[in-house]
Amino acid sequence: MESLLIINGSPRAPRSNSKRYIELFTQSFTGSYDQLQALNYSKSTVNVDDYSDILLVFPLYADSIPTPLMTFLKIMSQSPKTRQPTIHVLINCGFLEPEQNIIAVEMLQFYAKQFGFSFGSVLMVGSGEAILNTPFSFLVKRRIRKLAASIQTHNPLCQSVTMPLPKSIFLSASTKYWLTMGAKHGQTKETMSTMSIEKE
Repeated sequence: MESLLIINGSPRAPRSNSKRYIELFTQSFTGSYDQLQALNYSKSTVNVDDYSDILLVFPLYADSIPTPLMTFLKIMSQSPKTRQPTIHVLINCGFLEPEQNIIAVEMLQFYAKQFGFSFGSVLMVGSGEAILNTPFSFLVKRRIRKLAASIQTHNPLCQSVTMPLPKSIFLSASTKYWLTMGAKHGQTKETMSTMSIEKE
């Protein structure tokens, strides 16, 4: 039976943008699916071998894959497989350019090849922290609908999307946003520009 396992790979899964992307995806996906947070995954949680497809939804972390998802992938690679689920990817980054996600996607393509999984569709989202809260949200929603359709029809598709803004405007708006957020938590631009912010 065809079925999809959706993995939220964000370190802050319950309150993450990845959760929002999953909610949008499931509104367009009409097949059978289950959801799981990588943070809570263990061998006893679920048997990935029960699924025909696996959708990994996660944010880019330091040009790579976040730790909870790395742990999930390690456990999954060690699990016995009687069939090989197809791995799909929905990745978002805070950069304007969606191509910043390419290295992480290539890592997952290598992982799939190394451990005998098929590799399917990809959606790379730029400006991922912001795009859902702007008038440009329809652009990413449209791509998510195409992603859902490609998984259901088994026609792999590689897509990317971002806000159609000049980089200077994006940088100005994002800087203003983070300075405002910092001020709400008693942080100045100077403290936010140092590593000491990690100790707060």
